[in-house]
Amino acid sequence: MSSSETPGTGTPPTATGTTSTESRRSRTAARLAGFQTSAVRFVRGTPVSFGLAAIILVLAVLTGTATGPASTAVQEQWAAGFATTVEAGHWWTPLSALVIAWDPFQLVFAVLGAVGLLGVAERLMGSRRTLWTFLVLGVAGTLVGIGLQAIGAAIGELWAITVELDLTLDPFVGIVGALLAASAFALPLWRRRIRVITIGFILMFVLYNGDTTDVYRLIAAMLGLVLGRVLARALGRQRTRWNRSSHQETRTLLAATISVSAIGPLISIISPNAIGLLSYLGNVFSDTVPDYDEVMGRCAASFTDECNREIAIASQAGTGSLVLTFVPLVLLVVAAIGLRNGRRFALILTIVVKFALAVIGAFAFVYALRFDQNGTDLWEILLWGAAALVVPLALALLLIAQRRHFQVRAPRDARREFVFTVFFAFVVLLIGELLIGWINRATFLPEPAGLATLLSDVPRRFLPGVFLGSLGSPTFPTDGLTVFAFEWVGPIFWAVFLLAMLRLFAATGPTTHQGDGARIRQLLKQGGGGTMGFMATWPGNDYWFAEDGRSAVAYRVINGIAITMSDPIAPGSDGRSTIRGFAEFCDANSWIPVFYSVHEQYLPVFAELDWQVMSVGEETLMHPPTFELTGKPWQKVRQALNRGIKEGLTTLWTTWDELPLAMVNEITSISEQWVAEKELPEMGFTLGAMEELKDPEVALMLAIGPDGRLQAITSWLPSYRDGRVVGWTIDFMRRADGSLNGVMEFLIASAALHMRETGVEVLSLSGAPLATKPLRPGETPPPATAMTRLMDFLAKTLEPAYGFSSLFRFKAKFNPTYETIYMTYSDPLALPIIGTAVGKAYLPDVSPKEAIALVRTLSR
Repeated sequence: MSSSETPGTGTPPTATGTTSTESRRSRTAARLAGFQTSAVRFVRGTPVSFGLAAIILVLAVLTGTATGPASTAVQEQWAAGFATTVEAGHWWTPLSALVIAWDPFQLVFAVLGAVGLLGVAERLMGSRRTLWTFLVLGVAGTLVGIGLQAIGAAIGELWAITVELDLTLDPFVGIVGALLAASAFALPLWRRRIRVITIGFILMFVLYNGDTTDVYRLIAAMLGLVLGRVLARALGRQRTRWNRSSHQETRTLLAATISVSAIGPLISIISPNAIGLLSYLGNVFSDTVPDYDEVMGRCAASFTDECNREIAIASQAGTGSLVLTFVPLVLLVVAAIGLRNGRRFALILTIVVKFALAVIGAFAFVYALRFDQNGTDLWEILLWGAAALVVPLALALLLIAQRRHFQVRAPRDARREFVFTVFFAFVVLLIGELLIGWINRATFLPEPAGLATLLSDVPRRFLPGVFLGSLGSPTFPTDGLTVFAFEWVGPIFWAVFLLAMLRLFAATGPTTHQGDGARIRQLLKQGGGGTMGFMATWPGNDYWFAEDGRSAVAYRVINGIAITMSDPIAPGSDGRSTIRGFAEFCDANSWIPVFYSVHEQYLPVFAELDWQVMSVGEETLMHPPTFELTGKPWQKVRQALNRGIKEGLTTLWTTWDELPLAMVNEITSISEQWVAEKELPEMGFTLGAMEELKDPEVALMLAIGPDGRLQAITSWLPSYRDGRVVGWTIDFMRRADGSLNGVMEFLIASAALHMRETGVEVLSLSGAPLATKPLRPGETPPPATAMTRLMDFLAKTLEPAYGFSSLFRFKAKFNPTYETIYMTYSDPLALPIIGTAVGKAYLPDVSPKEAIALVRTLSR
């Protein structure tokens, strides 16, 4: 409604300023009080988690680990390990090691883990079970690990001998054990995610670092899986049926696994004493670069088989070459983004890189075997080498086996753009490198470079050194410009490749085809879609049709979120299959489906799917067959109608095509004036504008003054059953400046009377976003939740800009019945992205000026 409808208060400026300041202070105090209440409730709900965090903090201060690594005295007295627990007889150390952090770095993560991860476990299985599972699994994981160390050392096993004197202080042993036990109490979606991601991280540390703490965590986690299953079964909480993962969930878990595997080699680099099975692979990425002059001097005196390798490594000195070395790991991390979105190209790239890393693992094993001087048993060397080869190979084979989940291909134009970009970048950089090298060919060592030598050295400039080793006879430029070009040509190319790949991952093809709009209209006229179903015909929507063609869904894809506009457009009996079919369609395209503005009748379907549900507003409904303007509740509307008639207002029920040109110009002028006065971005999505008025099936109800000038306009969207209009939903409302007070009440009441005469069953005043229907007499409000508090906050925040609450109060004048409209979504972790996508749907094109105006309005 126009800002001209809001009367001025006449309050002096100084009083307004004082009132505004007091109001802001009051709101700030209320928000702080609400935050305090929420924080207290949160702490009370997880006493074990916060209690453990407090104990860890206090003991870190008392033992000195809050400011530095544990001292020798603290280790010998409180740390767990074969030396202290078994040899020294300190039986309490498996327990004390669970509540003392090793150093400040671990202290921070231990406190966060206690509050976060253990807090999740506490919410899933209760405080008492969380406490004793933390203690039992932490102690058991440590004792079993120490026992395995003792057995391994007795038989001469390399790892056990190496870590025989290691000591452990680590609260995470108990935390991960409790978390994995609690996963048995979670819903299938969360259970899979907790287990796959947690075990993936633990295995990464075991394979790439491999100290006793990592092994104790793994043992506690495995015991936690078993104990959790036993507990859940005993309490009747374990589901016996197998829950198949969707395409989207499988992609999410595989992408997480690949991301974890990409981080693994960095663990070996950070930990110089790493002894995990894959630590050799990490050492390849951090191989020390020898001094080139020293290598050339020594090899000039006596050239051995090792000289080629040392010269090759020495020629890779420099920051650019170091960056190039980590390209495989960066490729895996970026490819994981594509895997998460079901991209076939990301699948192929990941498989290729994993096979390449398997080859590197084999070379690393051979190199380690050549220079091993420890006299280690051959079977252990073979085991370590096999792990470096088998793990990346196994991940590649796993992706091949799961390739059916990755069928999303970019449009042909996007693929062509990617190929052209990568090819063009490669050619330009290659020509530039060769040209610079040829000009400065005399500066190369060990001898001037010819064209053949420069060409043979090209792979070394674009491929990481770990893929090439000592292959070929490398040349080494000494001129500054040449060194810079040869060092950075590879990183620049791969940077272009990665950016082009991200752009390729973001490309989507059109899903709407010619004739789909006509099909949607035909289905709407048969019934389905609800009171707001006609919004499906608006520009910007894509359409999904069921295989039998009897039902459809209108949606928009924003940032990977497929948002529907209303109820499914389907006969009553087909609603369930339509929702499931659209969800499977989104899953196949790696979109997160969100049904927006759906009504209560479909909530059981979403409950079966284990989807989350939240209210996003209230639809206000009137019923023309029983519409009467009698009684006190209708006094204000009745007065507005009578005043309009007395002032000579008339109404016109028409369509855009039937309007004379002069009336079209008046409507355009009123709308433009309204937009100009707002100075705020005009909202879209489920809120129509001028373009939506022009549809020949949309009805217009106009209020015309006695002088023939337009006073106000409303537009009405039809809803059908068996080809007949059975309802109208208001969409567009505008009033002219200087129009009669109460003209909108007059116009809506007149429309209701018209609909009663024409046999219309329902009149919808549309949805009121972020609104809550009033309570019935004697009805108590439901307990507040985090989501309801968030919705209340958004409603209060956006009220100064868009007046949702004011609009809701205006509609209440018509004594409507209320029907809650909901948003349902499959993935609770995606709620922040969903919120952003919905916001972008409503405000798709915000100019800088409008953004500033919006912020200024909200800040008031």
